[in-house]
Amino acid sequence: MSPRQKRAQLDDLLSPDSQEFLSWLSERGRSPNTVEAYRRDLGTYEGWLLERQLTLPEVTTRDIEMYVDHLRTANLEVDPDQPARTRKPRSVARSLAAVRGLHRFRLDELGADTDPTAEVGAPHLPQSIPKALTEDEIAGLLAAVHSDNPSGLRDRAILEVLYGTGVRISELVGLSIGDMDLDSSTIRVLGKGSKERIVPLGRFAGAALRDWLAPSGRPRMEPKRWARRGDAEAVFLNTRGGRLSRAGAWGVVRRYGDRAGLGNRLTPHVLRHSCATHMLDRGADIRVVQELLGHASVATTQVYTKVSNERLRAVYESAHPRARGSRRPA
Repeated sequence: MSPRQKRAQLDDLLSPDSQEFLSWLSERGRSPNTVEAYRRDLGTYEGWLLERQLTLPEVTTRDIEMYVDHLRTANLEVDPDQPARTRKPRSVARSLAAVRGLHRFRLDELGADTDPTAEVGAPHLPQSIPKALTEDEIAGLLAAVHSDNPSGLRDRAILEVLYGTGVRISELVGLSIGDMDLDSSTIRVLGKGSKERIVPLGRFAGAALRDWLAPSGRPRMEPKRWARRGDAEAVFLNTRGGRLSRAGAWGVVRRYGDRAGLGNRLTPHVLRHSCATHMLDRGADIRVVQELLGHASVATTQVYTKVSNERLRAVYESAHPRARGSRRPA
């Protein structure tokens, strides 16, 4: 089934209230990826309601609790030859956030009498600790780019910018030529919620971008005729001369991760984790790291301080003669 057919199938399940809620999200600047995730979650929710012959105005708090239990325990559709899987806690929490947003919208904007999600607590999420690469592993990854042809120059710039700035993969592929200020070594990034921030470029990331934008790089990947208007402004291009997609950038990261022997340990987000962790390891102020990464709350950034403290403890215990073990006899 094609993506368009899947979306049409989901739209058939969605009530007019859900459709209006999704339009409302788009109008308020939520990213297309976020809106599509909400569309999928609400399609699942309304399909569950349909099976129980319930409409949105009839939903009670108990129904919401039953739905959350269903999300926690229902098997996902997987290959019949593979073991059954259930949703992870974060997936359940995201699905509940979509349902909660819909019912809150009905209360605030559509005149519903109650919000059945108001008394439903958020699922407990185990705190995940980012698994940053070491500085030596980062050096090995960047050394894995051997070619100086246009694709090699692009790929080196992608890796250097992801690690050097900590930008998200979606922010990287969204960069346009007008966002570059290489004279002042900064880039303008459009983050979550369409919030702009100015991010400094380090020496290596700046040099990699200059090499990519030089005549031997990006201009040699430009098509004779641009297929789409926004492609001409894109910083990163694919081999057909269009704007590099999120999946395409993911592929670049994965390819060099395999070359460097990192395998599944490497993702674009691991490079973001590594950027933050290494800065904190070297004494950066947490508020500066928060601003660099575009976190709305410093609490989101604080998870990296735990990583740095644990690494500090590991180094201390392995290096200090009196950190662990028994004392030498007098």
